[in-house]
Amino acid sequence: MRTFRNPVMPGFYPDPSAIRVGEDYYLVTSSFEFFPGVPIFHSKDLVNWRQLGHVLDRPSQLNLDHTIPSMGIWAPTLRYHQGIFYMITTYVDNDKNQHNFYVTATDPAGDWSDPVWLEDAPGIDSSLFFDEDGKVYYTGNRVPPEGQDYPKHMDIWLQEIDLEAGKLTGPKISIWQGALKVAHAQEGPHVYRIRDWYYVLIAEGGTGHTHAITIARSKHVAGPYEGHKANPILTHRHLGRQYPIVNVGHGELVETQHGDWWMFCLASRTCGGYYRNLGRETFLTPVAWENEWPVVNPGKGVLEFESAAPDLPETKWPELPARDDFADSRLGLSWNFLRTPRGEFWSLTDKPGYLRLRLKPQRLSEVENPSFIGRRQQHLSFRAAADMMFSPVQEGEAAGLVLLQNENYHFRYELGQDAGQQVLRLIERRGGSEQLLASRAYTPGKVQFKVEAKGQEYSFYYRTSESDKWTALYEKADGTVLSTDLAGGFTGAYIGMYASSQGAESINAADFDWFSYEGLE
Repeated sequence: MRTFRNPVMPGFYPDPSAIRVGEDYYLVTSSFEFFPGVPIFHSKDLVNWRQLGHVLDRPSQLNLDHTIPSMGIWAPTLRYHQGIFYMITTYVDNDKNQHNFYVTATDPAGDWSDPVWLEDAPGIDSSLFFDEDGKVYYTGNRVPPEGQDYPKHMDIWLQEIDLEAGKLTGPKISIWQGALKVAHAQEGPHVYRIRDWYYVLIAEGGTGHTHAITIARSKHVAGPYEGHKANPILTHRHLGRQYPIVNVGHGELVETQHGDWWMFCLASRTCGGYYRNLGRETFLTPVAWENEWPVVNPGKGVLEFESAAPDLPETKWPELPARDDFADSRLGLSWNFLRTPRGEFWSLTDKPGYLRLRLKPQRLSEVENPSFIGRRQQHLSFRAAADMMFSPVQEGEAAGLVLLQNENYHFRYELGQDAGQQVLRLIERRGGSEQLLASRAYTPGKVQFKVEAKGQEYSFYYRTSESDKWTALYEKADGTVLSTDLAGGFTGAYIGMYASSQGAESINAADFDWFSYEGLE
């Protein structure tokens, strides 16, 4: 029996939405304050995925200036109808105001259109449903029209939408308020027509430990909807905090071309206690139908690390190399910026074969667009390394590697200047306070950094060239600083390269010959 391993999308890939078009599957996830926004993936077998690009890859589509951590792009939904792909999502601003919009494309790899912003579309987690009679409906959540009975009490609502005009039409209709009377944060609605029933699948209980997936059905799209007596159909909140997969929720149902059903959902892996450095990841689990209700992972009812694979031809894409030598004229799709990149602070052509990062005054400790390019941490244990050429010429100039959760929780492993002397140093920023963990005089202008994580023990090494042995600068730093359980928010840890002049103007730059990342599990 062929099996697969969960998560199918390891690392910070939350709120999955997936569709089938013929024999091809496409999937998108949330991206919050990172640019480009909404990564999009392709698969033939539901398990092996390759990234096609990002839906929101132009500044005209996505302005993330000064967006605080975990705001920005929330819970996209991907749909397909009559040759057009639709991605609808919520941009949440710093004041937690919700702005819903959609974009379209005829090719999921892009280019996607500029946003169509919707007026009078309150709430988050917008979704589209194309009914058989040609009508299209918008669904989302909102504060109940009659008011909230308890904190975070939300209402799932539906309204017809004119996609050509970009307007909601007709009345707003409340269709469900979840399975439990006090199950807060009803959100993430997806409506499906399956045989004779309309189903609304939602998340409730919040995106933390009490997260859950529930379902209701109706003979009419506008309701009334009856909740399933077996709700929640998937949760891990009853398994306790020692279970290795937690905060399971926010699901999407997909039917294969052979009539089999599967569910994508988010969940987190814990490490070193109840710490979730990788954020919320995408998992896959089978679904059966009994009495016209879904049964998730029949006979088990929980997500598993290893399950029987879908009955689809296995299609493995070429693996991305562990090392990026920056030989292409474009950045690889795994790389992201913090917020919308402003100014020409990076280049792959100024010094061919190198990634050049120009020093910007912006600091990693600020809610800005610093000179930073990073990728997701995708393994509980991993090794990352980079080769950098850089010579600081004034106080405050620094460049190197960063392990980032947000502006107040990260490690900076950098080459800088201290009292006129070049130094290698490791700085831990925890709760907005910084601690120098290690510092060592270092005069060459070339350095190779290495970070090895074994669970929550993060160790930092350096050498001058590949012919040298690695020297430890600091071993067994506490990696829980990179967990959402300390830092808060909804994102996962990033690893990347950065360069900063710490508030001053500078014409200096750091050149990275290569960057490598590999899992050790």
